[in-house]
Amino acid sequence: MATGPRYKVPFRRRREGKTNYHVRYRLILSKKPRVVVRKSNASTTLQLVLAEQLGDKTLLTVNSKELENFGYTLSKSNLPAAYLTGLLFGKKMLALGKVEGIADIGLHASTRGNRIYAAIKGVVDAGVNVPHSPEIFPEDERIRGEHIKEYTGADIVAQFEQAREKILG
Repeated sequence: MATGPRYKVPFRRRREGKTNYHVRYRLILSKKPRVVVRKSNASTTLQLVLAEQLGDKTLLTVNSKELENFGYTLSKSNLPAAYLTGLLFGKKMLALGKVEGIADIGLHASTRGNRIYAAIKGVVDAGVNVPHSPEIFPEDERIRGEHIKEYTGADIVAQFEQAREKILG
């Protein structure tokens, strides 16, 4: 390990692998609200975050576990659940009067068609202006859950459509 008077210790969150400060700086300079997407093994979470001088301010949080209120009882950690969570988030965001944001995927891998981009597609389909490239989104068959309907044992496409209609109201 480097030592001496010229060695600079990186910030704690950089050492822990939690924050990429170069990307965060550029997101904050945009002066737009951030649509923060985080995924776990159990759910997908979206947050609307504003950067302020004293620290970030979270205006809205939506978790995929809220989909049970709309009749979606299957896994909350799959691609259709991520899309529905993004759709619900977009509707709530528009109700707050926020019509644009910038996607913040954090340190998650930017892989074409993954859950993070399904959630962002849900936000865009709700009517929120988020800069994106259309080819990064998953195909519509995967968003509806046709790729997993064999092993779920339930009619995931029907539950997806019912929940989507309830969210769109």
